[in-house]
Amino acid sequence: MPHTNPFTFGALALDEAFTDRESELRELAADMRNGQDVLVYAPRRYGKSSLVLRASQEAIREGLLVAYCDLMKTPTKERLAAALAKTVYRDLSGAVGGTLERAANLFRGLRVVPTMEVDPADASLRFTFHAARRRADIDDTIEALLALPGEIAADRGRRVVLVFDEFQEIVSLDPVFPNLLRAVFQEQPEVAHVYLGSKRHVLERIFEDRNEPFWRSAKRLEIGPIEPAAFARFLRARFDATEKGIDDEALDRVLDAAGGHPYGTQELAYFLWELVPRGHFARLGDVETAVEQALRSEHNHFAKLWDDAPHAQRLVMLALADEPTRSPYAAAYADAHDLPPKPALQRAIGALVTKEIAARDLEDVYRIVEPFFADWLRREQAYQPSAASA
Repeated sequence: MPHTNPFTFGALALDEAFTDRESELRELAADMRNGQDVLVYAPRRYGKSSLVLRASQEAIREGLLVAYCDLMKTPTKERLAAALAKTVYRDLSGAVGGTLERAANLFRGLRVVPTMEVDPADASLRFTFHAARRRADIDDTIEALLALPGEIAADRGRRVVLVFDEFQEIVSLDPVFPNLLRAVFQEQPEVAHVYLGSKRHVLERIFEDRNEPFWRSAKRLEIGPIEPAAFARFLRARFDATEKGIDDEALDRVLDAAGGHPYGTQELAYFLWELVPRGHFARLGDVETAVEQALRSEHNHFAKLWDDAPHAQRLVMLALADEPTRSPYAAAYADAHDLPPKPALQRAIGALVTKEIAARDLEDVYRIVEPFFADWLRREQAYQPSAASA
């Protein structure tokens, strides 16, 4: 019976697809047990959601209650209230089945009471909050929903973990919401709050500005690339387990091309595994073909990033693709890469960081963080002299 591809990208990496992060996993699981608030930061597609969900699985096995809310999916206050109500009822209340009466009792005291209905697909409850006549009413309702995890933890005598994915979106929802959340959370010693985020500049404003309510309120866990040795063991084991192999030269090229990026490494390994017949080894030429397939797969996405970028941002992207640097404002670097004057350069770098195209890594080096985008830039946007100048 043929094996299925052991590499996955695009979806959460769980179970056998989860790669390394063992030290971070142990650390985060311990923080959850201890009730420690934690900020988990990483650029997009670095595996922070997979890490937190794996830690949550361990916490649940140890008897903790875990609630998860993705703020990227709650663009309005009403949708945030609905998401909170669903996860509190499903994950924390101990309710079995989708009984409307039990949910009605749980949410009876809310300023805005949700409409509840049974989802015929899976018999779960859906909650809908309609816009209140007074905007303050929905704020009061969200505050009460945020307080429920602490009340449930006390009533049930169990530690609660409340996870917020893409936490920086709370500021877009309402600039004063950090004040509301912090006022509730600091009264919940029995609840561990885990904040995931990918936009460093917003997170630094929330957690590192002494004038902000969340200043120094959470331990910081920053997720970087996976160490080459750990990824090498993972890749080789996955090939071996499916009756294929990968030689040392090919393995080194995969690690170099993906730069330890979890998503990018899984994507490249996926294409490479498909190229290799059963009983054969992946060779260097196979990796180069797989890189070409990955670039074709991402071409439309990369082309849009390029087309949407103003001229100054394009110059910075080309510079960072060619030469990551700690000092993008140094005169020698700017001259070598034809970068714009400093004010325009600062704006361009800030915009690329905001769009999560570029970022500072753990060594404070600015680099392109989109997997394979630097390769695409070097190949697609390389300077081509005109016939007249030849």
